[in-house]
Amino acid sequence: MSTQNFFSSGTSTTRVDYAALILRVVGGAAMVYGHGWSKFNKFLGESNIEFMDPFGIGHGATFFLVVFAEFICALLLTIGLFTRLAAIPLVLNMAYIAFFVHISDEFGKLELPSMYLAMYLAVLLLGPGKFSLDRMIGKRKKTI
Repeated sequence: MSTQNFFSSGTSTTRVDYAALILRVVGGAAMVYGHGWSKFNKFLGESNIEFMDPFGIGHGATFFLVVFAEFICALLLTIGLFTRLAAIPLVLNMAYIAFFVHISDEFGKLELPSMYLAMYLAVLLLGPGKFSLDRMIGKRKKTI
């Protein structure tokens, strides 16, 4: 690879597809593993759900929405299925956490939700990329 590639302002569709793949897989899998899986297990468990209720819809309903975003949507994002639709609840969830829950905290607590928010916004804008189930399903529909 020549050094001019490192200083080029251009890009290729292949590089964009790889970037979308990395953002989807890392952002989705990290959310499932670090946050969604434990909440999903708690949701399925027998214990009472005590969770914040910022919108007045009930602790259980709020917790369900968070589990939906952090587990279901993050899984869909990871595999690249309904990618842009799955990114929307994740963006809303992370925006709420960053700008309402942690806004008055030190930067250390604001950093992680802000990073997730940036990743999910990038995925929302980029789309699923070539290496996704969305792309495979789209190709199959065109050939039938």
